[in-house]
Amino acid sequence: MSGRRAQAARNNELILQAAREVFIADPGAPISAVADRAGVGISALYRRYASKEELLQTLCGDGLRRYITETETALTDLDAGMDPWEAFGGWMRRLVDADSSSLTVRLAGTFTPTAELFQDATLANELTVRFFDRVKEADVLRDDLDVADIAMVQEQLTAIRIGDRERMLDLRHRYLTLALDGMRAPARTPLPGSTPTWQELSGRWRPQ
Repeated sequence: MSGRRAQAARNNELILQAAREVFIADPGAPISAVADRAGVGISALYRRYASKEELLQTLCGDGLRRYITETETALTDLDAGMDPWEAFGGWMRRLVDADSSSLTVRLAGTFTPTAELFQDATLANELTVRFFDRVKEADVLRDDLDVADIAMVQEQLTAIRIGDRERMLDLRHRYLTLALDGMRAPARTPLPGSTPTWQELSGRWRPQ
């Protein structure tokens, strides 16, 4: 890249990282708060993103693509002969590190998703079901665990926001380990209630 293009790419990365931090902390924050956090002028931000809505759409698109990549990796692990339980646990741990569920918890309903976002969400769901079914067929997951339960577990882990990022991830992985033990077959106690439906999960993205 030329010096100017490289600087533009660095500014864009700073803007996206700042936007993620600002809007996860406060979805109602103004776009100027993102420019302040990123250390760029508001005009530089608007040259890249015409509105807060566009910035939020980009953030969620990035999160979805990361999720898709991690799930495709998990399917490849199974194809390569990895132990299903190890593939499942590795996938769950990578999702904790990616932290895409924080975007779901904080940003759902705060903007209008694009057709591309809905397409990526559908692909993410299809890949998740394919991976989950293959792991379930290996009899390593409790019988009453449903694929939709995974999203809820990941969202519960994002509620842990103690200390800096390193400490936060340390705690999230601690409690993920507890959650994984509860997902593994055989189950000791039947799960009460029913799993969330796809309509319930996707319905949260409709603007409030």
